[in-house]
Amino acid sequence: MNAAHAIEVRDLSKRFGAFVAVNRVSFDVRAGEIFGFLGSNGAGKSTTIRMLCGLLKPTSGTALVDGIDVGRDPERVKRRIGYMSQRFSLYENLTVDENIRFFGGVYGLDRDRLAARREFVLEMAGLRGRESTLTRSLSGGWRQRLALGCAILHEPPIVFLDEPTGGVDPLSRRRFWRLIDGLSQAGVAVLVTTHYLDEAEHCHRIAIIQAGTLAALGTVAELKRTFAGRPIVEVHATPPVQAMNALDAMPEVEKTSIFGTAVHAVLRTPQADTTAIAERLRAAGLDVASCGLVEPSLEDVFLDVAERKAAA
Repeated sequence: MNAAHAIEVRDLSKRFGAFVAVNRVSFDVRAGEIFGFLGSNGAGKSTTIRMLCGLLKPTSGTALVDGIDVGRDPERVKRRIGYMSQRFSLYENLTVDENIRFFGGVYGLDRDRLAARREFVLEMAGLRGRESTLTRSLSGGWRQRLALGCAILHEPPIVFLDEPTGGVDPLSRRRFWRLIDGLSQAGVAVLVTTHYLDEAEHCHRIAIIQAGTLAALGTVAELKRTFAGRPIVEVHATPPVQAMNALDAMPEVEKTSIFGTAVHAVLRTPQADTTAIAERLRAAGLDVASCGLVEPSLEDVFLDVAERKAAA
């Protein structure tokens, strides 16, 4: 195993009968790296994480986590990682303090180390003074930070976060990502799955998985460069669905998609005459507020990868 790699995955596959959930996936995660794992529901993200955590035996391929083969020694892998799921993996009927002490016992921390790590978790989660509060009474943001604290109580070198920000407000999401950045700066490798593409911008590298296979891998900048030579025009016009239909009918437009109140049109050629496009939309009876070139977003990249994969 490369000493700089916290995780090495080679041709990892998982079958459930005739169904192939994960098909020969390969990637590395470096120490201190925030590695994003993106994909639609059922794409194979959670199945991959469960294999890497030693919770699910691979059908074929290899995966080394902190140098340990997950297929051969899953129990040892579990002791070297932290894991947090969307459900936060907490006991709702226990207090904050009882949850911390319970997980400290699970990880085999001695009394002195548990006391020190307890102080860290309370400070990190902003829960000092709420030690006796039942976990079910906490807000989503507090439960989220407590769950992360319990997942890293034993100071693992690798942390898996499976949809960790689902169901919490935007401010709590932002605070949570500051904590993830702190883990990265401390040298912890973080593999995170998320549905929020704005969050994925925080990742050092991103893998996009579609139908169980790795469809794209790279930094955010590298993935956005896949649009080189294909300008994106953003149109604000009403009604937007009719604007999308009108754009689809233009020969220079490769494809369109709705982005909030706007429409993004990917062009086939590097030349883009946005003035002419706006005039044709107005001629079609649309009220055009703006029409201009924009940089590709990660959502543009994700949709492009998904569509190319579906067409393959």
